[in-house]
Amino acid sequence: MTRWSNQTENLLYLEYDIQQNKPGLLGAVTTLIGMLDLNILSVTGIGQTRRGLLLQAQSEAKVRALHAALLEVEAIKVTAFRPPTLSDRIALRHGKRLDMVEMNPPTYRFVREELGVLVDFLGDTLLEGGNLVIGIRGMPRVGKTEAAIAACVYANKRWILLSSTIIRQTIRTELLLDESENSIFLIDGITSTTRGNTEHWSLIQKVLQMPTLKIIEHPDVFLRDGRLEVDFDFIIEIRHHEEDVIRIEDIPISFSAFDLS
Repeated sequence: MTRWSNQTENLLYLEYDIQQNKPGLLGAVTTLIGMLDLNILSVTGIGQTRRGLLLQAQSEAKVRALHAALLEVEAIKVTAFRPPTLSDRIALRHGKRLDMVEMNPPTYRFVREELGVLVDFLGDTLLEGGNLVIGIRGMPRVGKTEAAIAACVYANKRWILLSSTIIRQTIRTELLLDESENSIFLIDGITSTTRGNTEHWSLIQKVLQMPTLKIIEHPDVFLRDGRLEVDFDFIIEIRHHEEDVIRIEDIPISFSAFDLS
């Protein structure tokens, strides 16, 4: 698996859509790039008609010259020409763009067979750090907790379950002395709302105020409870199949039925 440093100085992401699929088109584009002394670090097909390239450039003048020249090539349409974003890095690794289905908050849709893409996306987000609240929406046994923990492992971050049913019912009411703000806190919205006592909710309120990363499964259930107001920075949806509908009213609020992870 390719990882790139968070330092994106001198890195450039170029993406274009093929308008005329002529033989040797990719070779012509890469030759132009090489003639301008820009290094090609990665080339990936994105979907059926797009190509993504990660470039390294030392000269702003040559970058501007490349952009101007590409705009004159009728066989392609430049769709991205910028320092690489997290979304760009995911596209380069996996050959597909993230599926954003809503803007407020940003909501990204995955199916279970795309857990590798999801773990990369969420793991790189955790690597970047910050004070974020991330929601993971999905029906039971679709891989929510699995994905969250795998992303923590990917990012080499310590994860702490404040509420969960992944192995046994977990309801935390306090933090240990070595559980610091550098940890990733995982909260199961159903477990907290149905089994959490006053001490548990006081802990959640304290953690939500910490300048660290929080992941809340079943965010709609958590918000519907109404005890705490949360502004999610983005939401991840996981389905078994693309056509599946996530309906919180269809999720049994029961711990005897099955594991809710």
